[in-house]
Amino acid sequence: MKTEKIYTQHEENKEWLNKLLFYKDEIKVMQNRLAEVASKNTSKEVLAGVEHFQNQLLIQNTTIDNIKHGVNMSEDSLVKEISGNEVAVDHRMVKDHTETREQITVFEKMFKDIKTELNNSLIKWM
Repeated sequence: MKTEKIYTQHEENKEWLNKLLFYKDEIKVMQNRLAEVASKNTSKEVLAGVEHFQNQLLIQNTTIDNIKHGVNMSEDSLVKEISGNEVAVDHRMVKDHTETREQITVFEKMFKDIKTELNNSLIKWM
């Protein structure tokens, strides 16, 4: 079992939460672009593409919420660990959150792919 220092895990959690907030903002921007395209173009092909991307963004939003929940649970467990014994917190180790790290990595790759595909489609539609 891989372990890491409590402080390291806390810092990583903060970084992830900030990234997730950024991605939420990115999704809002992409949703606004899709709404603009849909309002200016009534072609069935374009509207079907817009709907496809809207669905993809909903899925990404849900994924962000799920990952965020996991990170918050990790933070709660760190607080409980510290509250239980505040001595030598800087040196104590906890189980590494490998699964969350993998979730973030997979999410970021998928998000990048969707964003690239969306931008390529927007170029065609506009």
